[in-house]
Amino acid sequence: MALDHVTCIVVGAGVVGLAIARELAQSGREVVIVEVNHRIGEETSSRSNEVIHAGFLYPPGSLKERMCLRGRDLLYAYCRAHDVGHRMVGKLVPALDEAELATLERVYARALELGVPGVEMLDGDQARALEPNLQCRGAIHSPISGIVDSHGLMISLLADAEAHGAMLALGTRVDAVHIEDSGRFRIEFEADGVPGVMTSDILVNASGLGAQRLASRIDGYPAGLVPQVYFAKGSFFSYQGKSPFSRLIMPVGDTLWRGGAYTLDLAGQGRFGPDLEWAETRDYSLRPESVANFVANISRYWPGVTADRLQASYAGIRPRLTGPGEPVGDWGLQGPREHGIANLVNLFAVETPGLTSCLATAEHVVRECELLP
Repeated sequence: MALDHVTCIVVGAGVVGLAIARELAQSGREVVIVEVNHRIGEETSSRSNEVIHAGFLYPPGSLKERMCLRGRDLLYAYCRAHDVGHRMVGKLVPALDEAELATLERVYARALELGVPGVEMLDGDQARALEPNLQCRGAIHSPISGIVDSHGLMISLLADAEAHGAMLALGTRVDAVHIEDSGRFRIEFEADGVPGVMTSDILVNASGLGAQRLASRIDGYPAGLVPQVYFAKGSFFSYQGKSPFSRLIMPVGDTLWRGGAYTLDLAGQGRFGPDLEWAETRDYSLRPESVANFVANISRYWPGVTADRLQASYAGIRPRLTGPGEPVGDWGLQGPREHGIANLVNLFAVETPGLTSCLATAEHVVRECELLP
C-alpha cells in the first residue's frame, strides 16, 4: 500500500478524542481520526451517566478538578451554541450519617474555595424541601450540575472537526508505531482486515480502554512510563415509573460506588448506578441478581425503593490507574515534557469527569503539550 502522510492522527473517537481532533482541525491542521470500532464513542463515552459535573468532588489540584472546572463552562457554552441537548437540573450530594457529614463539610469548603457558582450547604429538612423522597443528615446543593445528550455531543464534535477538514477512519486498528529519524510517526494499521501504513507529524493516543496497549507498541517509548490500567466495571439499573427525584443524587460516602447514585436522562428516565466491579476484560454483561445490592444501598436515602421497579439497563467500564483497595486516582496525561518525544501525547484512564471535561482537555492537550507552535 502506498505510504500516506497526514499532519495529525488522533487515535480514538470517543468524546475526548473527537474534541481533540476538533481542536486540531480548527487550527488548520490536517487531521485523521482513527477508531477501532465501527461507530464513534462505542465504549466508555456511550456508557456513562451523561452528567455535567460541577467540579468540586475531585482531588485538589488534580487534572480531573482543573479540567472539570473549565470544561463545565466550556461544555454548557458549546451546547447552547450548537443546539446540543442538555439541562442544568442541579445535584444534591447527601450525607447519610455523622461521619459523612464531616466529609461533606470538607467537600463544601473546597467547593467554596473553588468558587463553584451557587453551591450551598443544606440541613436534612432543607434537602427534603427540594427532594421530598430524600432522607439524609445534610446535603450540598449544586445548582450548576446538569445532564447532556452524549451522543448528540459527539455527533456535533465530529461535524465540527469534519467541517474543518478532518477525516474519520472507522474499523481501523493501530498495530505499531515507529518514530522515524525525521521525527515523523510511521503507523502500521489494519482497516477491516486490510493492512496499511500512514505517517504523521503529530500523534495523539486517546484510545481509552486501549491506550495502554497502544502506548506499549510505540517503538522507543519509555517502558517505565506505560502505566498499569485497571478496568472498573459499573452497571446501571433504570427506574420504572415516575422519577423519584428531579435532581441528580450523588451520596458522598460508600453508597455512591455501590450503585447509589441517581441520574436521569433528557427524557426524564431515571437510573441508578454505576456500582463497582473489577474486570479483566471488556465485559459489558449485566447481572440482574445484583439488584438486591442496589436496593440495599439506595434505601439508605430513599426507603421507598423496591426491586420490582429496577431493571438492568447497561454496563460500562472506566479505565483507572488505581485498582482494588486503592483510592481513586487522577488521569494520566503524558506529553513531550514527560516522555521527551515531540508531538506525541498519551492519555491514560480518562474516566469521570471526562465527558464534562472534553473541551478543556482538548484545549490542554493541544496547547500545553506543545502540539501547536
